[in-house]
Amino acid sequence: MARPPVTALAFRVAALSMAAVGIVGASVLLTTPAALAGQSSCPTGLFPDLTSVAGPGGGYAMPKVTVKCSGGNLVVSSNGMPGYTFVSKTPNGLKEQNYTWTVPLKPAKSAKSTSIETRMGTLGFTVTGIPVFGPMEGPMPADSAFGDPVYNGLLDSCGGHTGYNSDYHDHTLITTSECNLAKRRVLGYAIDGFPIYNSYGCTNKSCTKTVKVTSGYVKTGNPVSNAWQAYTYRASGKAGQLDACNGRVEPDGTYGYHATSTFPYVIGCFKGTPVTQSGRAAEPMPPMGGQSQAMAGPPGAQGPGQQGPGQQGPGQPGPGPQGPGPQGPKPSQ
Repeated sequence: MARPPVTALAFRVAALSMAAVGIVGASVLLTTPAALAGQSSCPTGLFPDLTSVAGPGGGYAMPKVTVKCSGGNLVVSSNGMPGYTFVSKTPNGLKEQNYTWTVPLKPAKSAKSTSIETRMGTLGFTVTGIPVFGPMEGPMPADSAFGDPVYNGLLDSCGGHTGYNSDYHDHTLITTSECNLAKRRVLGYAIDGFPIYNSYGCTNKSCTKTVKVTSGYVKTGNPVSNAWQAYTYRASGKAGQLDACNGRVEPDGTYGYHATSTFPYVIGCFKGTPVTQSGRAAEPMPPMGGQSQAMAGPPGAQGPGQQGPGQQGPGQPGPGPQGPGPQGPKPSQ
């Protein structure tokens, strides 16, 4: 059987006018989860063509995103530049990156979820080509090591900031026109292939009715440092509460993560099998401010003096995100 032709679509990413946002948003909201998550065709239409933005300003490069599908995978390349005014929130600058993410078009749930508690790096990407990181920072500064960047006020109005490599990334997703995510149902994809939806979930198969979804995590400690030790997942059984991975099974049986205003903000654990990326897309998050000496990983990662997955420096690297470190709380079914 002949292979289907590879479809590709390149976008110049920038901010839409308010009218354009409304038109795109309406078409996306009417798309059912099955069509989004279980599709066999390439979802190029979910990646906005934002051709009228001002961009990050300051003489920085404009965002560029390329989307194609091949061999059952969605392949997204990006220079990682925001489509809105860059506001410095860290000591680091802003530079173009060279990301290529590859995820399955038809992801499957794993028998067990994969913890992200020691994973310091990309968990997914937005449809505007920005990496999505987890709900904690690195080991620097020491007084807020591995803290919650939202709680600590380290992010701009679109939920992002730059790392030591001058790489802009998000820790939370803000669905406003400014951030180019207004009225979009699909905000991005996790590296296990499951979509990242907005904060509303479908309550029927046609998705004509929705419910505001909420995180099941509650603050039980001080998230200034060691964020994962400061929140506890508690299932309440209330309508719209997400599982411990910050996702849910939709009425049509498909799965997806949801952006929430509270911890863990996007992804709490991987429900599917995370795909090992390559190149810049696989690089871990360096310590804030370029600290390079060996440091301990997040609590419970690999023990004192050793690195947790994704740490940098001369310490002994851990076995990776699926190694013998602690697993996250089991998601409710």
